[in-house]
Amino acid sequence: MIRDPRLAALSLVLAAGLALGGCGTAGDDGAGAPQARFLSIGTAPPGGAFFVVGGALAEVLDANPGAGGWQVTAESTKGTQENIRRLTRGELDFALANAAITYFAVRGAEGWERTHDVKSVMTLAPNVAFFIAPRGAGVETIADLAGRRVVVGPAGAGFEYFIRPILAAHGLTYDDFTPLHATQAAAVGMLGDGSAAAAFLGGAIPTASITQATTSQDIVFLPFAEEARERLLAEYPFFAPVTVPAGTYAGQEADFAALNVGSMQLVTAGGADEELVYQVTKTLYEHRAEVVERHPAGRAINPANAPRETGTPFHPGAERYYREIGIWPGSDDAAAAAGG
Repeated sequence: MIRDPRLAALSLVLAAGLALGGCGTAGDDGAGAPQARFLSIGTAPPGGAFFVVGGALAEVLDANPGAGGWQVTAESTKGTQENIRRLTRGELDFALANAAITYFAVRGAEGWERTHDVKSVMTLAPNVAFFIAPRGAGVETIADLAGRRVVVGPAGAGFEYFIRPILAAHGLTYDDFTPLHATQAAAVGMLGDGSAAAAFLGGAIPTASITQATTSQDIVFLPFAEEARERLLAEYPFFAPVTVPAGTYAGQEADFAALNVGSMQLVTAGGADEELVYQVTKTLYEHRAEVVERHPAGRAINPANAPRETGTPFHPGAERYYREIGIWPGSDDAAAAAGG
């Protein structure tokens, strides 16, 4: 037994030091090697593209942990709006988001309680959407939506952030018709039974819900008025022109001039560690073929699209990587890289 109080205190200090040495410091495995960092990617509810694509990104990152090492999991969420809020609260490391919704979130626009410091990491697959209606229902243009019952997407999904500008460009607001909230699958049924006169549907090309509608019903695609389309493209960077080739859907005899109403994008908090974001961007870009193996949306990780501006500033870590490989828009060799 140690009777001298000073020796007893020294023994306690030595014991504590041995314990710390055996456990390792934070970030160590006890032998001096850094522990894997756990990263989360917010997605959306199961059943949609965000959930599957987010899972694909997480799998590819997890399989390629890099020098520092990380373990990555995809987390099901309610979608873009929840993802943005959780990123800024530090509850997620990365997330998928719709570019149109993010555009308004970073500006603190109507529907957002404040500006949200979110930055883009990578622009992903386009979201090609438009209004459709049963032929013979008396709805052949967007102006014809006035006074009708129209499905405008699931409640809380944030579709209003790109539908409202489209309506405004055509001289309409939500007050001009009865907006109905339903999933895309449910919307097809509502068109079929007459409970809705039109619906706003879309996603990747082809979109399953539009395929279902056109194979089971005689469907009209409501065209974007040319002047309105040009105005949207000029005013909002998240809109982009897209042509749906003839024959994509049953009964579609001609090309359809559609719009990308807000690409899927990978985002992170503005204050995220620059080196981490750089490494994540680099890993996904260099292993993009592995993403494609898991989901076709991985094809959007290409020189022309990945660094494409949609109205949300890129994180410095992502920008550094795109500049380093010469695909940052405006850099001297960006055009050559895009062509290759």
